[in-house]
This record gives sequence, structure tokens and C-alpha cells, in this order.
Amino acid sequence: MSTTKKEIKNLIDTLPDNFTWDDVMYKLYVRMKIEKGLQDIESGKTVSHEDVKKKFFNNQHA
Repeated sequence: MSTTKKEIKNLIDTLPDNFTWDDVMYKLYVRMKIEKGLQDIESGKTVSHEDVKKKFFNNQHA
């Protein structure tokens, strides 16, 4: 059995007995986004907090 399949089964096992399709889809979506973020970190696809602040806040006046 693949690791992904095992993880999905484990995720479903953590849900309450009365879960909905929306509950499953939300859990899978969040897990997918977390995995993508971790992959981005490992491959160096990140932007520093300081760079984000410069990009979005340098042109604002108080």
C-alpha cells in the first residue's frame, strides 16, 4: 500500500463517525497544502518575511 493511501486512511480514521464529504475534502485540502509548503521549503522556494514586508509595506505612508 502506498504511503499516500495509508495517510488518507489514517486521516479518515481521525474524523468523527458522522463526518461529511466536506469534512473529508477540507482535511485533504489542508494536508495537501501543508505537504506542498514543506516541499517548497526543502527546495528553497521561499521568500523571507523581510522581503515580503518590503514588497507590500514600503510604499505606504503612515
